[in-house]
Amino acid sequence: MYLKDLKEKIENKQAKIGIVGLGYVGLPILVAFAKKGFSAVGFDIDEYKINQIKKGESYIKHIPSENLKNELIDVTPDMTRLGEVDVIIICVPTPLNVHREPDLTYVVETAYAIARSLRTGQLVVLESTTYPGTTQEVMLPILSKTGLIVGEEFSLGYSPEREDPANENFSFVNVPKVVGGITPRCLEVVQTLYNQIIIKTIPVSSTQTAEATKILENIYRAVNIALVNELKILFQKMDIDIWEVIEAAKTKPFGFHAFYPGPGWGGHCIPIDPFYLTWKAREYDVSLKFIELAGEVNNLMPNYVIDKLTFSLNDRGKSLKKSRVLILGVAYKKNVDDQRESPSLKIIQILKQHGVEVEYHDPYAPTCSNHRHYPDINLKSIPLTKEVLQTFDAVMILTDHDNVDYNLVAENSSLIIDTRNVLASKGLKTVVTVTA
Repeated sequence: MYLKDLKEKIENKQAKIGIVGLGYVGLPILVAFAKKGFSAVGFDIDEYKINQIKKGESYIKHIPSENLKNELIDVTPDMTRLGEVDVIIICVPTPLNVHREPDLTYVVETAYAIARSLRTGQLVVLESTTYPGTTQEVMLPILSKTGLIVGEEFSLGYSPEREDPANENFSFVNVPKVVGGITPRCLEVVQTLYNQIIIKTIPVSSTQTAEATKILENIYRAVNIALVNELKILFQKMDIDIWEVIEAAKTKPFGFHAFYPGPGWGGHCIPIDPFYLTWKAREYDVSLKFIELAGEVNNLMPNYVIDKLTFSLNDRGKSLKKSRVLILGVAYKKNVDDQRESPSLKIIQILKQHGVEVEYHDPYAPTCSNHRHYPDINLKSIPLTKEVLQTFDAVMILTDHDNVDYNLVAENSSLIIDTRNVLASKGLKTVVTVTA
């Protein structure tokens, strides 16, 4: 009865939608539901985000401020208001701790906050990436302590986020959405919810299957990134251009998908999510060697890049210590402002530890500070001018943003370490460029 009523409210756009966590995942969802005519309430403990949304100003580069100027959008840091909404979608961080083990602190805290006001007829959906079993083993016991019965008095499901910031071809609403429920009735409600805003929903048999789907997607990418990074090292020793090899290989119309090497891996998904599964696998006495090896290869890439810099400086009669190095790009990927798990952060930290004077330029990231694993990094982006470039011993291209004047860089740098093949791809390869 209650679940039938909720389905009707959703289909009639009378259901109030709550989003917990207004970051790179939660904010696009808040906007999407409001655009479709739903009253949407965003919850976040970060007062800065709340204030920016209230002012109609986006703090995420690829989300236009105009999208926040919708009278159906409400935001609050007050978690006691969770009882007001009919649907609660959880989009909180799921980082790793210092031992590379899952840290579900934010998920658990959110679950307890929901439980304090959970009422009959509500739907709770977890979107945060995690290991298979989290919704069933962590979320459900906390919510069930209320005495409400899942699948009868409230619904619980899992639907993995598939955000790709700054992707001009795919956004939240036109990427098929995998959905799973604790019970068949829960799945029915979850699918009804996302059918209102998503191009297509993909129902699966359980929340564990939905959780495993997201993990598989990111493991696939992590392993293939590690493969091309490892081949880059070998091919450079063989005097073979890895970028040319990839371009040739991807002309095959089947059986090959191009991945590209770089200074490491970054973002909240690929460097984090695979290790949720390796941790869970230990419970079953299974060692996931492919994932561990991929992590080892990708985590070593910043050191490989710094070795390239060190040898290149030595060839010019300079030492790494006391040199001045300009980093181009601290975001983890091109054309976004997201610095989470960016390999640039590790490279900056290592350089500083070796006595290097480091500055950076990133048109998307005016500041670089307050990072979980790099608390000592506190920098501001500097202007990119001819005079500035000429003061540095080396420039390292770590993120290949489109809106950087690479002609200026190529013409005024004494040494360039190009980890993204930017200059060669633009026909700007010079005698001072080292591909890394």
